[in-house]
Amino acid sequence: MGKHADAVAEGVSIASAAARLAVRNRILVETIAHGEPYDADRFAAVAHDTLIALAVEQEEAASLAKAQRRKAWGRHSDPDGTHDYRDRDTRNLRKRHRQYVGVAKALRELADDDEGLHALVTVARDAAWGDVEANLQRRLVVEGMRPDLDPDYDTMRAARMQSLRLIDLPRLAAHRRAHDADAAPPRDDERA
Repeated sequence: MGKHADAVAEGVSIASAAARLAVRNRILVETIAHGEPYDADRFAAVAHDTLIALAVEQEEAASLAKAQRRKAWGRHSDPDGTHDYRDRDTRNLRKRHRQYVGVAKALRELADDDEGLHALVTVARDAAWGDVEANLQRRLVVEGMRPDLDPDYDTMRAARMQSLRLIDLPRLAAHRRAHDADAAPPRDDERA
């Protein structure tokens, strides 16, 4: 593989990772937040649309690089900034254009590959499940913690007791007073 092929492969790899992340997030939102059933075909359509959107971004970047190359052609003065290209930059801009076009083409091919889409969705689903599993594990550790298993129990006990005295007990007392006031029968002077 040459430098151009390596650059295109790296671009495709980065875009594929972005697509997997987008699909993973969509799986989490739709199945957990919205309670929708998991449907691999529906998420394959999401993956397809995501890959096409990424390909369009690459095509727009290719058009920009081409326009910048044309504008830079024949300009030999000092640049005014980072993106103020000159004639000496045209070779690099041509390479960028070719790489963007190559990445866009590869992403469109991946978007049209049903097996590739389902593989992307499977990896995204596994990543989503990994997130759910990790959150459950953390939650179980925190909620299922026993004093004899917590290495910081003794050092944090004084802080917990102070929080109980200064925050929780006054809050509970205020709540109790409000509850008692609401539940008390009206006094004689309040009736009428």
